[in-house]
Amino acid sequence: METNNDEGGPTTFLSYRPLLLLLVLMACAKTTRRSTDDNLPIKKQTTIAVAKETTPPVRKKKKKKIYLTFDDGPNKGTRKVLGIVQQEQVPVTFFLIGEHVFASTSQRATWDSLRVAASIELCNHSHTHAWNNRYNKFYEQPDSVVNDFKRCHDSLDLTNTISRTPGRNIWRVDTLSYTDLKKSAAAADSLQQAGFTIIGWDLEWHYDHKSFTLKNKSDELLLQIDSLFAGNKTRIPEHLVVLAHDQVYDDSNDSAELHQLIKKLKARDDYELLVTSKYPGVKQ
Repeated sequence: METNNDEGGPTTFLSYRPLLLLLVLMACAKTTRRSTDDNLPIKKQTTIAVAKETTPPVRKKKKKKIYLTFDDGPNKGTRKVLGIVQQEQVPVTFFLIGEHVFASTSQRATWDSLRVAASIELCNHSHTHAWNNRYNKFYEQPDSVVNDFKRCHDSLDLTNTISRTPGRNIWRVDTLSYTDLKKSAAAADSLQQAGFTIIGWDLEWHYDHKSFTLKNKSDELLLQIDSLFAGNKTRIPEHLVVLAHDQVYDDSNDSAELHQLIKKLKARDDYELLVTSKYPGVKQ
């Protein structure tokens, strides 16, 4: 079969056969490749787990414990102390004298207020305060000492056996045993054997015994507290018992100093106020 090309020359169909064959082979190859690709397994998407950054838990700073204690109530200054304590809502301990509760109508009324007050603790400071400050004679007779503390405990119907000896810095707490004047040791041992826990003190807020006014201000006492902790000079490390006498705070200036001390202690994030039943080794 003959055809005419563009230039008018004769051309046969057979001259196009190699080109057609090449086109057919290319088409087949493309189809085969597509078919093969379609049959390949689908690759699973790999998920890489990225560990989330976690913030380590914040460790709370261990606080040093302070026990504010007030002796010799109820008396004229007790109600002022109680008012400050309730206003600031802090825990404190009152060591009470049995005779003082029944000495007058006002003292009995103060006692009634103490009994219903929240966050405070009421403890034993003997019934007669060592036979009205006759310390040497008092501690010479251990049995009489025990009876005096029992009388206070029973007459006030106290709910704990935590006690403080009048005029003596004595400790009988679990394994902690200390007596400032050795002549009083037998009486202290007898109290402990009778079931009483005896709490002394690490720091006293001193006052003038004639004028019943403080000898130092709250700032000075706070410095003493800091110093005792820093020097590890308390009976038990990181625990400090402060002795105060509530009759001193009948004076408005001195009660203001007490109020300031409590506010400053509350503001310190390294200190915590507690009642004496929380002291290490005290039996509930």
